[in-house]
Amino acid sequence: MIAVLAFFCGRLHTFSGSTTYQWSSGTVSVLLFGLDTTLNFTYPWPSGKSSGLSRFAAKMHPICENATKFKYAGVNQAGAEFGNNVIPGSLGNSLHLACPKVCDGSSSFYLQAQIPRHSSIGYFVKEGFNTFRVPFQQERLSPPETGIDGPFEPVYLAGLKQTVDYITNTKGAYAAIEPHNFMIYNGSFITDAEALAKFWTNVATEFKDNDKVIFDIMNEPHTQEAKIVFELNQASVNAIREAGATTQLILVEGTAWTGAWTWTGYSGNGLVFGAITDPYNNTAIEMHQYLDSDGSGTSPVCVSPTIGVERISDATRWLKEHNLKGFLGELGAGSNPDCIAAVKGALCHLQQSDVWIGEREMFLLSIRRVSHNPSSQVLQWWSAGPWWGDYFQSIEPPNGPALAELYPQAIKPFL
Repeated sequence: MIAVLAFFCGRLHTFSGSTTYQWSSGTVSVLLFGLDTTLNFTYPWPSGKSSGLSRFAAKMHPICENATKFKYAGVNQAGAEFGNNVIPGSLGNSLHLACPKVCDGSSSFYLQAQIPRHSSIGYFVKEGFNTFRVPFQQERLSPPETGIDGPFEPVYLAGLKQTVDYITNTKGAYAAIEPHNFMIYNGSFITDAEALAKFWTNVATEFKDNDKVIFDIMNEPHTQEAKIVFELNQASVNAIREAGATTQLILVEGTAWTGAWTWTGYSGNGLVFGAITDPYNNTAIEMHQYLDSDGSGTSPVCVSPTIGVERISDATRWLKEHNLKGFLGELGAGSNPDCIAAVKGALCHLQQSDVWIGEREMFLLSIRRVSHNPSSQVLQWWSAGPWWGDYFQSIEPPNGPALAELYPQAIKPFL
């Protein structure tokens, strides 16, 4: 088998075969796919040159045998859903979209959040990520005055569309758009399947011509019975297809925070979501998984170095039994040896599986459910974005705490 080596800007990139390898020294990581032999190369590069080869030999050690490279690798870009107790809010304080025009501070309609930087999106694209999950607040897109199935607020819609356009057209990546509402609208649980279906008819109509848009029906429903959440998801899938959006991937999430570790247990999701249907056979089951003791993603301490595989394995078996595709939409852990090992194990498990999006697995690194309390407002912070500060799971460039160790050791080798 042949591995192709390419040197760009002092980095060695290789893509080939079905085994993931890693060698590291100093600040350089070398990734090989399909080789189990000794390679000769130079690091650091010869003086005055940005690339080269020499006689320095290093043995390649496999990270993941029989692995399939991820088709979709991404990060959540938080912002437009911030300040969900301030509706509609105003730009720059409660709300943030990654748009250059609408979100320039000229409008006072939205505020209490920050815009994910275009530079952040560009950084991740250069690193090899090709998918961005873009959350929004449903009450800002569909104001309560006109209802969940009413017309969209034009300024907020324009900002969302500009963000999606930048990701999909300017950067050529995928944008997964999702109402970050937990199946709650205007203070009450959503139970009207017809109204939610109309909402998704309206959304799909706006984006049906963009093949790089992914429709994520609803972030992390909870408390409601699995059967109700399933019926709401199925009605939405039907509405999206009937609106003419026939080529895009659709993601459905279960109750109990759509946790992988509870999918076949108390959540009840495993009893009902096996019946999901899509006339275009392009819907996946989205699950989330955090590796701390209560699965909330609020602690940097992982249960064990093997907890990643342990919490996902039952869900993998369920997907195989029901001939369905899986999408691990959120995965998060601390930056320490146990967590690094646990994340590696989880991602290797996905790469070796044949059910996480067929033969090409998906994962999105993300972090969520961290309380931030400025002015007594509780905000749900998760993933990359300009307001992460020193949150332990942030990989927001240039100084996200997880960029130094967890990212290069447990994530980048799998891109």
